[in-house]
Amino acid sequence: MKQKRNLFYIVLGLLLVLSLALSACGTTTPPVEETAPVEEAAPVEEAAPAEEAAPTEEAAPAEEVAPTEEAAPVEEAAPTEEAAPVEEAEVAADPNALPRNETLYFNGQQWGSVVGWNPYSNSNNNAMAIAQQDNARVIMFETLYLYNMMDGQVYPLLADGPFEWNEARTEITLKIKPAAMWSDGTPVTAEDVAYTWATHVKYNTPTGAANIDFIDTIEAVDAQTVVVKAKLNEDGAAVNPLLVTAYLSSNYVIQKAWTETLEARVAGDATALLADPAEDVVYSGPYHKYFADDTKVIYVRDDNYWGQDASMWGSLPVPTYLAHVIFKDNAAGTTALQAGEVDVSQQFNSNVNLLWEDDGLPISTYLPEPPYQIGASLPTAFYNLESPGLDQVAVRKAIAMAVDYPTIIANAMTNQSATFDQVARSLMNPTEGEQALFNHDAVAELQWAGNDIEGAKALLDEAGIVDSDGDGWREYEGENLSYVATCPNGWSDWQAAIEVVAAAGAEIGIDITTNFPEWSVYQTIVTKSDAPLPEGYDIFMMWSDGAGPTQPWGRIRKLMSSEFIGMSSNWNGNWGMYSNPDADALIQAIPAETDPAALEELYTELVSIYLSDVPSFTLMYRPQSFHTVNETVWTNFPFDGDGTTPPVPPLNLTDGWSIAGLYNLELANN
Repeated sequence: MKQKRNLFYIVLGLLLVLSLALSACGTTTPPVEETAPVEEAAPVEEAAPAEEAAPTEEAAPAEEVAPTEEAAPVEEAAPTEEAAPVEEAEVAADPNALPRNETLYFNGQQWGSVVGWNPYSNSNNNAMAIAQQDNARVIMFETLYLYNMMDGQVYPLLADGPFEWNEARTEITLKIKPAAMWSDGTPVTAEDVAYTWATHVKYNTPTGAANIDFIDTIEAVDAQTVVVKAKLNEDGAAVNPLLVTAYLSSNYVIQKAWTETLEARVAGDATALLADPAEDVVYSGPYHKYFADDTKVIYVRDDNYWGQDASMWGSLPVPTYLAHVIFKDNAAGTTALQAGEVDVSQQFNSNVNLLWEDDGLPISTYLPEPPYQIGASLPTAFYNLESPGLDQVAVRKAIAMAVDYPTIIANAMTNQSATFDQVARSLMNPTEGEQALFNHDAVAELQWAGNDIEGAKALLDEAGIVDSDGDGWREYEGENLSYVATCPNGWSDWQAAIEVVAAAGAEIGIDITTNFPEWSVYQTIVTKSDAPLPEGYDIFMMWSDGAGPTQPWGRIRKLMSSEFIGMSSNWNGNWGMYSNPDADALIQAIPAETDPAALEELYTELVSIYLSDVPSFTLMYRPQSFHTVNETVWTNFPFDGDGTTPPVPPLNLTDGWSIAGLYNLELANN
């Protein structure tokens, strides 16, 4: 445990365990979360109000979860009554009767009723089980590899060992673990992998559409051997090797036999295939559906799970049940966390440190001190470069220089963000791996500290952008500099940040007002980039990519690449329509570059261009997901310095390598 507890709180914890066994699940009804296409769409958490973003899970180290010789292979593991269909019926009748010492409770991931269980679709609203992002959630469906945001590496899951590129880097070869099994007892095969991709292409699924320009074919050479062939450019080189490798850890393998059943059921209709709820879906992961309604979602462990084989985890995950109560809002979720009714919280809990410092609760975060969480994404203020004056670097940089970032971090994020003094401004998130990719000294003179009112004024004066008529506002081409700064209504941390941006403008003679439309209106306007942004979208906030196998290249591409200008529907980025041929060339060069020194030069140059041109600017470092735990019932959650190798990421034990943390949990009263 990371916080010391006195005897009083130990007794309190025991009392909570007894009481929660009777009433662990709430009955509130939340708002439905917005969803977006895979890869091209924003992550599910980001589509919900900002404070509802989910925490990052921490995965357990390889050696801590490695199987022992005593671990029985999958076929020797007998199923328990808890996994049997008869018990599913009992839970459906009384879903509040889960044994508290066998159930791990979550909040902040699921914000509405589950629509379906279809791994081909992006319209399931099934965040616990189906989230195909850079750190895919793998409790029910599994990927070939698991990405670990802490070290930037991938680790085999369904795959047997590392994948290998051919010498030309046009083909990848990998093997499937012999032990890998579907829930119906049949083996996972190379043909399943190949048919999954063929189905994505045939029906133009979001995954297929996002990867068709980079992956040519995925073929089964034999029962266990897969060859992934990259799309080639006119020179015979892979169009983008980086995105080919990212597919392996970001997308689920789906059983061929079940897919054929699905195709027959919908008569080959693509719309019907994606809309099918897939209640009969076959899975390969350690948990499956147990109960779901508009108040909660419950998963039960499959005690025949293949991963207990010595070639993978060597044991079953510790909790028998994973349960997610669907809370109506963050306040209700926080109350449940405080009461010990939630074990793992991936929602934003304001002033989270007070839960242990003032309230003395057995609650902790991945880091014991500010910023408490691991920053991975960069909420960004974009400039509409077609707004008069914002086409001038001096105006853009002056506004960015004048913003009081410490106030944003202290108030909007309640210090759950690294400061720009701790992590200098760049295109990289604060993780050690990304920070090591560029030369900090080479861009040091381009940095700005923030709250630099005099420096911003001097920059504008030097550019001849002054207040010539004495009304308090600077003019450009005869008109006052006047802008509207916009973000979605209800996204409280973003709204607070935008208000600070507006205040900075007033300090330097630029009139900035704020506007907070509803998300449905906001996203429609911002993502439709084939027409100029309307009045009221001069400065506006959007997300950036978090940690993943394509980062930081993917984030930089989406912040700076001109390829997104003019798209009829643009969920990717560069919403301000920045265009720089030099930046485009650097972005295009990175995926094929393998020399570390050359990569450092490319990334450093891109950071230099970004800090010089300021097409947008980061307002804070935000966790990929918030990870806060209550150790009343369960303990041994991942935390910084826990000694795990590789380190388990703070991704709430469901995303990517963080699922390894489920194998390390212990009951607090043991």
